Amino acid sequence: MSLAYPQFHASRCTRYRYRYSACRRCAEACPHAAITLGEEGATLDAARCQDCALCVSACPTGAWTSEAFKPIELLRQAIRQPEFSLACAPSGGAADAVVPCLGAIDAASLAYLAKRRIPVTLHGADRCAECAHGRGGAEQLALKLEACAVLMRAAEPVGGAPWVAPRLAADATHAPVAGPRPAQQDFAAGRRQLFRRLVGRGVDEIAHAAGPLAAPPPAPDKAIRAGAYALPEQRELLQIVCQRSDGAPFSVPLHDALPLMALSLHPGCTVCEACFRVCPTGAIQIEESPADWQLKFDADRCVGCEACLEVCQPRVLDAEPVFDARPEQPARVLLALSKQRCTRCDRHFVSPLPEQTCPVCRDDEDAFAAIFG
Repeated sequence: MSLAYPQFHASRCTRYRYRYSACRRCAEACPHAAITLGEEGATLDAARCQDCALCVSACPTGAWTSEAFKPIELLRQAIRQPEFSLACAPSGGAADAVVPCLGAIDAASLAYLAKRRIPVTLHGADRCAECAHGRGGAEQLALKLEACAVLMRAAEPVGGAPWVAPRLAADATHAPVAGPRPAQQDFAAGRRQLFRRLVGRGVDEIAHAAGPLAAPPPAPDKAIRAGAYALPEQRELLQIVCQRSDGAPFSVPLHDALPLMALSLHPGCTVCEACFRVCPTGAIQIEESPADWQLKFDADRCVGCEACLEVCQPRVLDAEPVFDARPEQPARVLLALSKQRCTRCDRHFVSPLPEQTCPVCRDDEDAFAAIFG
């Protein structure tokens, strides 16, 4: 199997779309410290990179890709066989397909094969302690197996044949343990959302209890960069995985290895539209008519990158800890407002509160006052 360095697509990266994003998924997954993060996204140090492809599967937006490692090609090969085996390249093991690192296999692919009841055996996990990819690969493998187990539990079949879970080869005596989490953690938010709730919203609630606050300033326009929408293959694959034949909800918790999320909006939205502008997949939409304005959320396009949560200055946009991941659900209306008409310029505009003048005219008035007093 030939390997090539991963390629970085800046327009898909949340750090590029939102300059102040704190996303570190690819850097945290890289066991070789080959990725440097900055306001322009990320850069790869070819001298350090060892082609493990862990960054590729760690990024929910598809900002990292590899010409030599394409999970969709593995699936095309696997579905033509009654059973399938995978081995990591460093182990030198023989299998139907060889991958750079077992940790690079995404949970959506594993769950897809499990749903099709194709037995999958993973070879090489017993070598993680000796491997150059080491702990990073072992942790990612455990995370992906855990996420696959989460999807399998959500798909509890009613009278149908159960899914066939992927298994580690029998010789993997030192393989990472990826059993189910304790029940109290299954429905806990991911670590980033949890920190946000404990710190961000907690601070907001304390402040509001102390007295009214002025509306926070919106995210600076220069901090948000536009880009074409892109939906990774992992997310499209999950639309197949998350279907149930009985029509029951496919309830899953937030999980770091699953590009899935559902949004809710608390009172206090300033209608700055930053969440819409920063979304790299088009999951957040704005629909307008001459009289109305709506902020909508399309779960089928959300990859859980959390850029919208970061850019929301009033901290009113939130991720639901448990949600129904069934595909093709109608886009949910998060906020609907009637348009107002400016008494000065006669243009229609949207505001969370009744206003006499539109933001453009108010800015003009403020500028005039600042210059002439």
